[in-house]
Amino acid sequence: MASYNKVLLMGNLTRDPEVRATPSGQNVTSLGLASNRTYTVGGPGGEKREEVTFVDVDFWGRRGEVISQYLKKGDPIFIEGRLTFRQWDDKEGHKRSKLSVTGESFEFVGGGKRGEGGGPGGPGAGRGAAPREVQGEAAPQAGGEMEAGFDEVPF
Repeated sequence: MASYNKVLLMGNLTRDPEVRATPSGQNVTSLGLASNRTYTVGGPGGEKREEVTFVDVDFWGRRGEVISQYLKKGDPIFIEGRLTFRQWDDKEGHKRSKLSVTGESFEFVGGGKRGEGGGPGGPGAGRGAAPREVQGEAAPQAGGEMEAGFDEVPF
């Protein structure tokens, strides 16, 4: 039986993207993403609650560099990627593990928060002011561009 590992996330950056180089010289950009979910407890007319999920995401190569150039803490983004599980021993010798996302492509989303012109929050954001979607060299290509009116999602 074949396996399938695909993650679709939309949310806001919890911190400015951080670009660093691996010992082999390849760039990796790390970012934190917060994704909100609102739900009702107790049936119709019940109490509304909000749940926030925080996810760590790594982008390799040019895609991460583009994200760090155009986005900052609080900006919205749509990400396609895959789950990655890492294990290591900490300084005290305890086994540690972490589930995160390796980003494969992304789209800028959002409205006019940042003034005029070229940034993702300016007029025409996500519509040509900056690269809408970047796919590239380090991860398998995702098929097609997502077009689903993400500008209307209230983040």
